[in-house]
Amino acid sequence: MTFQEHILQGIPNILPSPKSYDSSINHAPKRKEILSEEETKLALKNALRYFDAKHHATLLPEFKQELKEYGRIYMYRFRPDYKMYARAIEEYPGKCEQAKAIMLMIQNNLDYAVAQHPHELITYGGNGAVFQNWAQYLLTMKYLAEMTNTQTLVMYSGHPMGLFPSHKDAPRVVVTNGMMIPNYSKPDDWEKFNALGVTQYGQMTAGSYMYIGPQGIVHGTTITVLNGFRKINKKPAGNLFVTSGLGGMSGAQPKAGTIAGCVTVCAEVNPKITKIRHEQGWIHEVIENLDVLVERVKTAKENKEIVSLAYLGNVVEVWERFDTDNIHIDLGSDQTSLHNPWAGGYYPAGLSYEEANEMMASNSDLFKEKVQESLRRQAKAINKHTEKGTYFFDYGNAFLLEASRAGADVMAENGIDFKYPSYVQDIMGPMCFDYGFGPFRWVCTSGKPDDLAKTDDIACQILEEIKSDAPKEIQQQMEDNIQWIKGAQENKLVVGSQARILYADAEGRMKIAKAFNNAIAKKEIGYIVLGRDHHDVSGTDSPYRETSNIYDGSRFTADMAIQNVIGDSFRGATWVSIHNGGGVGWGEVTNGGFGMVLDGSSDAESRLTSMLFWDVNNGISRRSWARNEGAIFTAKRAMEANPELKITLPNLVDDSLLS
Repeated sequence: MTFQEHILQGIPNILPSPKSYDSSINHAPKRKEILSEEETKLALKNALRYFDAKHHATLLPEFKQELKEYGRIYMYRFRPDYKMYARAIEEYPGKCEQAKAIMLMIQNNLDYAVAQHPHELITYGGNGAVFQNWAQYLLTMKYLAEMTNTQTLVMYSGHPMGLFPSHKDAPRVVVTNGMMIPNYSKPDDWEKFNALGVTQYGQMTAGSYMYIGPQGIVHGTTITVLNGFRKINKKPAGNLFVTSGLGGMSGAQPKAGTIAGCVTVCAEVNPKITKIRHEQGWIHEVIENLDVLVERVKTAKENKEIVSLAYLGNVVEVWERFDTDNIHIDLGSDQTSLHNPWAGGYYPAGLSYEEANEMMASNSDLFKEKVQESLRRQAKAINKHTEKGTYFFDYGNAFLLEASRAGADVMAENGIDFKYPSYVQDIMGPMCFDYGFGPFRWVCTSGKPDDLAKTDDIACQILEEIKSDAPKEIQQQMEDNIQWIKGAQENKLVVGSQARILYADAEGRMKIAKAFNNAIAKKEIGYIVLGRDHHDVSGTDSPYRETSNIYDGSRFTADMAIQNVIGDSFRGATWVSIHNGGGVGWGEVTNGGFGMVLDGSSDAESRLTSMLFWDVNNGISRRSWARNEGAIFTAKRAMEANPELKITLPNLVDDSLLS
């Protein structure tokens, strides 16, 4: 069959042959056994309901074995034989161009060059899933290929509930992931209900089909590193940034350090992902010996090299050894997937990679003890460095949260706050989010590098025009973004689809999108998919990350994220998504996102103007009501620009009245 015929087939009537387990692929670790005997039967019934009853006797022992061996039913037999990547939009079957664009984005999320565990349908973060199993993928792609412009596909945690009549201006897809009753959002609840096949962890842009490879976080990390050095009044050249993780998200760190211009050391325990990042050019050198690493760092600092070094080993050893050898760390962080600490998100010191994978499945209680012991060691070593002047920040991956739960010395004297700030709290929140700047992104559906180059030029021109009249409060943000987009081609950031990310405010997003739409209308470029990371001004309520610089007591509320998705859906988004969980963990955050297809039409211009304005200013209003100075400034500017906008602004209280 052709690719299009495969898509239109959906779940095949004739069973494909079983597929062997490919050990060359980076696989998800085995999940712990958590289901009772009756729940195991329920999980099997849930999996078999995708298939005609005549196949149940054949598939039952196979699914039972998968559940026992891997802790989940992935349905490997149904993994497609065709290559998984984002094709040009015209290669997809269908009646609706918007649906074809969504198929493109789904396949990009599962591209082997992009996805962390592609055979388990996991894009990044150890458990950030696009689907729970391959039957869901096949059925979803078939529905999208059949969809008309007056239908909406409803997605329940990876499961396509079906196509429903709607209208041409409604979202083509509405996605929910992991939306649990609040009392059922503990880590073991995810393990149990995911194993049952009734929910999944969509992370942020994994389960919303908007991941663009590690480029998506390179830009934010570059800005974070640059502003981190500015915060300590140092130039990056010759100075050291130490962190850990080379996975789907964390793999961006060494590339960002290189763009910022410093020496970067990033530790990673997984040899497969380290090899991939090295082959992709995201790290310069891989070092497996601490003695060699120490000497290499000394040389790099002395010569003021711009170099990224991957240490294939545990980051705890790096922190401890650099303390012993008095190697000064200027900036320090951690980006292991500590939202998922007990199932492969964090590997404890003292165990090999293989030993840790075995223990987390066979002796989960002991593994948890080892993780917490390692976190205490890591925090102790970090504290020694910060006493020598290191600026350490939490990268929003729940490092400080899990370290505190492990009893590590990471709490401030008041016993409530952490002694180290979140990078959003200290850098991205007050410097970017409060002014409306966040990770706007786009994908060229033609798949042509020339189209991406043209969009880079368009975006750069728009930003330079805006900067010429921009107030002094946002000049630095504008300069950083112009520098970024000018170097985007040179830095070879594309992995997977022809995509770009750029931090922009509402004005920048709308003007860039309009310029793209005009270029499409003139047939200068193909269709464009707009989106953003959920890690943005308005999309996410996360008390330890995106909303960590909200100080009015509301940072544990989730009204903003819910309102964001509702508002996007009726203002013109092509698809919307809302998730329980994200960068800091299941039950710790609510986050939402969108995708929008630009086709050069007047309808598209109307939708982008309405939706992008709301998508940013929803967050500005919330941040200004929390008395954030930058957000109050931005809210006033937004109201001046649009007379129909009326934001409730706070009246500031003189603190002396309260003393």
